[in-house]
Amino acid sequence: MATIKHLCINSEKGGVKYPENTLVFKENEGILNDAHAKEPHRQVSLLTEEDIRALGKPGLKPGAFSENITLEGVNSTDLGMGSRIQLGDEVILSISQVGKTLHPADNVVRMSDDHIMARAGLFARVERGGTVHTGDSLKLLDVVPRSQLQAVVLTISDRCSRGEAVDTAGPATCERLEQGIDAQIYHTEIVADEQQLISERLKHYCDKHSIDLIVTVGGTGFAPRDVTPEATRAVVDRLTPGFDEAMRYASMAKTPHAMLSRCASGIRGSTLIINLPGSKKAAVENIDAILVALNHGLLKLRGDPNDCDASRSKHQHHKTAS
Repeated sequence: MATIKHLCINSEKGGVKYPENTLVFKENEGILNDAHAKEPHRQVSLLTEEDIRALGKPGLKPGAFSENITLEGVNSTDLGMGSRIQLGDEVILSISQVGKTLHPADNVVRMSDDHIMARAGLFARVERGGTVHTGDSLKLLDVVPRSQLQAVVLTISDRCSRGEAVDTAGPATCERLEQGIDAQIYHTEIVADEQQLISERLKHYCDKHSIDLIVTVGGTGFAPRDVTPEATRAVVDRLTPGFDEAMRYASMAKTPHAMLSRCASGIRGSTLIINLPGSKKAAVENIDAILVALNHGLLKLRGDPNDCDASRSKHQHHKTAS
């Protein structure tokens, strides 16, 4: 049976955490009296006992890696973003990040250059609050494997953001990503045509979540407020012009207006950002044009050493009622 082996907190950031027999979880905030409470997405940190044991370093104290919760009887590779866990009878957590960037000031146990929180740590939001005790059972409510690609779709539209129009291109893009590359749609959002705001949302999902792909829909034409390409180029580290060329080439076979598209794409960290046009028809046509290579590119960003292969096994999103 899967159980909670340890519970730990610390009111100060950057250090080890200390064991407690009982913790109080606040909905959409985190753990009462813990330093990371009220953070938007990394409210609770978790490790599995199996991952800690695999380090081969006996005698480690609970909280040595700055983790709030140690889970026993759970395979961490089963828990990707979007997975949901019930702790005891009340608390529900939603996994919002896998791994982290380790900061030099973090005063936690390090294993040479391999830090377990950076590699195997899980971070979550509190979906439902309550009280949890050491030794309580846990249930896996929704399981999204880490191997499944994670995507965010941002619809860029002044009118949709004001509720004056219904977004149809965003949902259609989500459907094509789910069908075409078996992506888990981690989040969708509607953003106004403001360059700084678009850039901020792109940076948020690239830097603070384990997102493989961000697709923006809209804001790529000649209108004065079409600034999605500028917002994208401002945040990427490397451009990926092949995707843009392939989309325009495919669209040109259908309409000469395709040459007016200013869609851009690029890589920030380990996240690929791709711009699509704002109409449902054009968005679907453009994403379909690059699906053949998109999956392979995303796996390469994850560090896959294999040569090009057009095929990839599907991963299912499992739900359990246990």
